[in-house]
Amino acid sequence: MKEPRLLDDIPTPALILDLEAFRENLRRLAEHCQKHQVSFRPHAKSHKCPEIARRQIESGAIGISVATVDEAEAMANAGLRGLLLTSPIVEAGKIERLVRLIQRGADLMLAIGHVREVELLAERSDRLGVVVPVLLDLDVGDRRTGVLPGTSAVELARRIAEHRSLRLQGLQAYAGHASHVVGFEARKAASWKALSQALETRDLVVRAGFEMPILSVGSTGTYNIDSEISGVTELQCGSYVFMDLDYRRIGGAKSHRFEDFHFSLTVLTTVVSAEHPDRVTVDAGIKAFATDAPWKPEAADRPGLVLTWVGDEFGIVTASDGGKLPRLGDRLRFLVPHCDPTVNLYDRIHVVQGETVVDVWKTTARRRAEAG
Repeated sequence: MKEPRLLDDIPTPALILDLEAFRENLRRLAEHCQKHQVSFRPHAKSHKCPEIARRQIESGAIGISVATVDEAEAMANAGLRGLLLTSPIVEAGKIERLVRLIQRGADLMLAIGHVREVELLAERSDRLGVVVPVLLDLDVGDRRTGVLPGTSAVELARRIAEHRSLRLQGLQAYAGHASHVVGFEARKAASWKALSQALETRDLVVRAGFEMPILSVGSTGTYNIDSEISGVTELQCGSYVFMDLDYRRIGGAKSHRFEDFHFSLTVLTTVVSAEHPDRVTVDAGIKAFATDAPWKPEAADRPGLVLTWVGDEFGIVTASDGGKLPRLGDRLRFLVPHCDPTVNLYDRIHVVQGETVVDVWKTTARRRAEAG
């Protein structure tokens, strides 16, 4: 944008990023990782924004993790290096896009967890004369993707080694089931149990004759747990740049609340109806927030105000304990229940300092439709 605008000039609903809180979050994770001598490759599935990814790398990240082919292409096209695609890809067209992306010079690793993935990737990389670096995607308890720990992983490593176009670099072991366990000690036990399987499996693969320099793990919820585990080389934290209401409830190492990072992300809304004494209506409903979490958006600067969506375009705001309701035309900023899918609803992020909009960043890595 050419000139700064005031926050009140932005049409609502809109996605807002507090620049100072965002910068502080970048600094906190970078300093933590430096102190614990572990690298970080933050996950872009949280923000889908090359401008944010660029600032993460400037803060010390060794690269960026991505969840989709669209994200990989958007980050590579923005000139970002050290990319890791963490999800399995088995569609021929998508594999073709990835291999051609590497052929054009993208610095990209793929995580693979099944022999069929190996075969499909090797066929296309052999044909195009491209060497693809890969990680073994290990299922350490999510029961979602990846090869099982132990001998199954060793066998998959052997199958990868059969192809000169694939180069094994290490392991990915994402313990998503541990990242939101309530209570720090319970979360620590869950993550350590999961990652012990990764460490044991890596030792087996090394003894089988393979070098495994990378062990990529972690999430925002376990960043200060996984960084303490000897053998972990990098963290994939993503939500730390924004935070959401789910993290507040899980508890931190020293508090019943997880307050290690700041809430930097909000959704800006406008009160469009105020006809009832117990509620007002804002212009933000199901289309403005991810609705997968059971907790509701809370006003960032008006304690006690909670939003409940009542349709695609509208939400009802109520006040607890006799709090004062906003008036018609008032603007409210709400903390989001789940940051990743909320960001995916917007094509841009308005970056603010105080009441001034200082930039607009596009979420160019959102999933897109294929041209038919």
